[in-house]
Amino acid sequence: MSSPVDESVSFPRLQARSLRFTLGVPRNLTVSPDGSRVFFVRTPDGSTRTGSLWAYDADSGEETCVVDASALLGAEGEQLSPEERARRERSRESAAGIVAYAMDEACEIATFALSGKVWVSRTRSAGARALPTAGSAIDPRVDPTGRRIAYATDGALRVIGVDGTLDYPIAEPDGDHVVWGLAEFVAAEEMDRHRGYWWAPDGESLLVERYDESPVATWYVADPAEPSKPPVEHRYPAAGTADALVSLWHVRLDGSRTEITWDHGRFPYLTRVSWTPHGDPLIQVMSRDQKDAAVLAVELESGETTLVRGQSDEVWVDVMQGVPAYAPGGRLVTLEDHGDTKTLFVDGEPVSPPELQIRSVVSLGAEGAIVTASEDPTQIHLHAIGYDGEDYPLSEGPGVWSGTERGGTAVRIRAGMESPFPTVTVMRGGSTVGNIASHPLHPGIHPEVRFLEAGEDAIRTAVLFPSGHEHGNAAGLPILMNPYGGPHAQRVMRSAKPYLEAQWIADQGFCVVVADGRGTPGRGRAWDRAIRDDFAGVTLDDQVVALETVADTYGADVDTSRVGIMGWSYGGYLSALAVLRRPDVFHAAVAGAPVTEWRLYDTFYTERYLGNPGEQPEVYDANSLLTAIDPDVDLPPLMIVHGMVDDNVVVAHTLRLSSALLAAGKPHTVLPLTGVTHMTPQEVVAENLAQLQVDFLRRALRA
Repeated sequence: MSSPVDESVSFPRLQARSLRFTLGVPRNLTVSPDGSRVFFVRTPDGSTRTGSLWAYDADSGEETCVVDASALLGAEGEQLSPEERARRERSRESAAGIVAYAMDEACEIATFALSGKVWVSRTRSAGARALPTAGSAIDPRVDPTGRRIAYATDGALRVIGVDGTLDYPIAEPDGDHVVWGLAEFVAAEEMDRHRGYWWAPDGESLLVERYDESPVATWYVADPAEPSKPPVEHRYPAAGTADALVSLWHVRLDGSRTEITWDHGRFPYLTRVSWTPHGDPLIQVMSRDQKDAAVLAVELESGETTLVRGQSDEVWVDVMQGVPAYAPGGRLVTLEDHGDTKTLFVDGEPVSPPELQIRSVVSLGAEGAIVTASEDPTQIHLHAIGYDGEDYPLSEGPGVWSGTERGGTAVRIRAGMESPFPTVTVMRGGSTVGNIASHPLHPGIHPEVRFLEAGEDAIRTAVLFPSGHEHGNAAGLPILMNPYGGPHAQRVMRSAKPYLEAQWIADQGFCVVVADGRGTPGRGRAWDRAIRDDFAGVTLDDQVVALETVADTYGADVDTSRVGIMGWSYGGYLSALAVLRRPDVFHAAVAGAPVTEWRLYDTFYTERYLGNPGEQPEVYDANSLLTAIDPDVDLPPLMIVHGMVDDNVVVAHTLRLSSALLAAGKPHTVLPLTGVTHMTPQEVVAENLAQLQVDFLRRALRA
């Protein structure tokens, strides 16, 4: 149940205070092997950022707080090391307290990090204790047997008993820029791989990543608002430059180790690691151009690898969640393109229905896999796909579904349009036990979304008018496009919460349009790859098509002579591009943290879509904002917003664009955010930033 509406607080402040209304909502769910308990993280309410570990009894429906993180932290609160801050930045984690935890196979032992300490909890009784570890700990993980905990610190990987005895290193840095047991920058930022080590099923050894950043260029991230502080050195692998050198080692508890061998020259990227009881460890490695990948089985004693599945694509190979992996019985499970459909493969054969776009593998059982999948790209459902190809839908009703299942207990999470908050239902033996409680802040508004399919490509488009809008009763509202519009992220989904901010903006006197053009996920291989070498052309064209469809559909309700666009990150790039390339269509823009020159963005992401700048510089020039400035055309009002200590899209992007605009005599506005990274979790900053952006657009568009 959400908390009552506080009408004295603005929506932007509520959104910032609640971390976009995620606080108070259960997350990170784990079902015990016997299905009796469901563990999860939840903050006590919708404005407190400190998460605690909870357990839900799947028989009685009762909740118990296993670990109260606030009690452990005391009055001082949480203190994070620079390494942990960087790790959370990569995963876009703004909450505090227990944000992640790891458990043994039986779910009897849980471990997590707080203020750099490793804590351990025996989950049958409340409470936890800190272990006497060395250094500031990152990513502690208990072994499957519940005897030992590994953790990363100061570039080393260490192991300690769950009773606090025998804390010792099993791998230590052997160079100034060598790190063991953590994911390198591009893995965490772009591959969605946030781990750097994996326990053996028997708890007697580990697979451990070693990366060496010495070949990677050093950049310096400084906060000009703090001139007494030195710049922070940051190894950043920009497109066309050297990546970190990554290797994988089988490390035994006595510290002896064997390197896992593969052709690093051909496959420099380590994208996935899986180690289940059903076969040898599996790794997926990938070529620099991402057109070839190999699934390799690891022979632990020798470190040699054997090819079990080759993967290739003339454009790029996708890195998917939950695969590759061995299922019970030793079946090899992968997700691969089959025609224009992302398909579940078992031992090299496609088994899932051709109408389902499989998005991820949730779990693998004896009879089949539980997956997330879409027929309509605006919805995600849960399916059980048998290894014989039978499809069993597990979710009913429109929305975005997720969940997990184990030991006869299923957790179903549904986000729909009727409420901004998900429903988390626990089912035991096929019968509903109850819902895990949520305690979010109430936003005070509810999105009123109209869905369209724009143009010949049926671009999924969401349209929001001011609350209570009746067609024909408002003359010519200005239109505000609000895209992300690039790879990896969808905005147009049948889930209410993502539209809360768009509804608030609409209520300020706009028709807000959100469109997912080509390149956004969930619509198959051809759709994904249409953007190869052409961010600027394809993604901008699709926003124009969506705009034209809205104008045709709503006629006099909208005014196409007053069109603005605003977005963040790729959406910021798209917003600045719109007023530079198409000032005939777009009359004002707010560009947040935009990539303005793709040579300054990282290797794995940028080269996947635009190739290597050393091999096709003309592609980078064509997609750069710096070359999109026409000195003979007036620039519509443009505000560029950037966090000064952003280490992902560095502020140099905005500074270079601003300099080029100034050199061309183009007036524009730059809003620097001191002390802010790629995220803006600070409550007052986020509130004022939202209001400043809307006020800028209202003035520019005469709203």
